[in-house]
Amino acid sequence: MLERSCAVLGIRLIHSKPYRPQGRGKQERLNRFIRERFLVEAEQAGIASLAQLNDRFDAWAEQVCNQRVHTETGQTPTARWQAGGPSRAADPLLVAEAFRWAATRVVTKTATVSLAGNRYQVDPSLCGQRIELRYDPEDLASLTVYVEGAAAGVATPLVVGRHSHPAVPQAARPQPTPTGIDYLGLVQAAHEEQTIGHIAYRDLPLPGLDHQAPAAHQPTTLDKDPK
Repeated sequence: MLERSCAVLGIRLIHSKPYRPQGRGKQERLNRFIRERFLVEAEQAGIASLAQLNDRFDAWAEQVCNQRVHTETGQTPTARWQAGGPSRAADPLLVAEAFRWAATRVVTKTATVSLAGNRYQVDPSLCGQRIELRYDPEDLASLTVYVEGAAAGVATPLVVGRHSHPAVPQAARPQPTPTGIDYLGLVQAAHEEQTIGHIAYRDLPLPGLDHQAPAAHQPTTLDKDPK
């Protein structure tokens, strides 16, 4: 897969013999420089987490490693990189193709193949042949068929029980965070505003005062004591 990716992107892959650092001189020299100038200081200062290590390394690479003058080129790595002009971005379609996964299958007598528990239909002329399926591991609904490196159509899904390859780590669900305000209180207030409305408590009748109190008893002549 690595060789195919390099071929698609136009990268030349060079192998070196094991235990022969002469074939990896530039990389080995960089590793030595990092070990002697960065790791020694990091171990002395103490690093609490991977995030802190990455932050320290990024700062060191930009301020120290990429700003030192190379003895052979007479330039700093940053200046030499910028002298080549604006960097050319790779074609997104080529990048997507380069990093597609591949699997080899033998087509059945019914012109079907299986992948990750799914079943696909291919061209009947491929029955009994060994083919290569290239696909995006996060989208198993689209598979391209290759025979001896040449495109030979697509694999049509018949039975799809899985939409992503099981080897792909699923993205962790983001943990919800509170809003920092009385969100539920605002929701309740809005609900009461719509269903109840404002209550004027002074307009409500008080218990025991639903009817007007009778007038005070006035004495009559019959109430007077006879003399």
